[in-house]
Amino acid sequence: MNDLVIKAAAATLRRIPRVNASYTEDATILYDDVDISVAVSIDDGLITPIIRKADIKGLAAISTEMKDLAARAKSGKLKPEEFQGGGFSISNMGMFGVSNFAAIINPPQAAILAVAAGTQRAVVKNGELAVATVMTCTLSVDHRVVDGALGAEWLAAFKKIVEDPLSLML
Repeated sequence: MNDLVIKAAAATLRRIPRVNASYTEDATILYDDVDISVAVSIDDGLITPIIRKADIKGLAAISTEMKDLAARAKSGKLKPEEFQGGGFSISNMGMFGVSNFAAIINPPQAAILAVAAGTQRAVVKNGELAVATVMTCTLSVDHRVVDGALGAEWLAAFKKIVEDPLSLML
């Protein structure tokens, strides 16, 4: 699921590029490449290895690269360029059963997506009560770069992509 979230976030950043940004005292930096930092738990806390150009990679490539980066992160073998930089972060606590949380932005990045566990919930589909797996995501943003309206636009586009994962294959 994490690989799909990375790919969906990357596709959304390509569609809403103003969120793929950083704040500096001199200027707001908009990135051309979609480099996604992904939080990985290590003994000393967290580290965020980066999937570079995630928007142009397939799910299999993202999965292979993320497994390698996470393993090397846990063993302390990442090179600085593999965890420094990135234009956007993802923190996924779904594997811990967390139902909702807010992640703290990694400066100078403008945004981070908090991803909670997918849980079965009652929903209404076509006027009928049904059960669906629902995942809660929270976007934290630096309002000097991404205001609430832009953040909401990004989340709406992300939701649309996640609800139609086949669109990522095209």
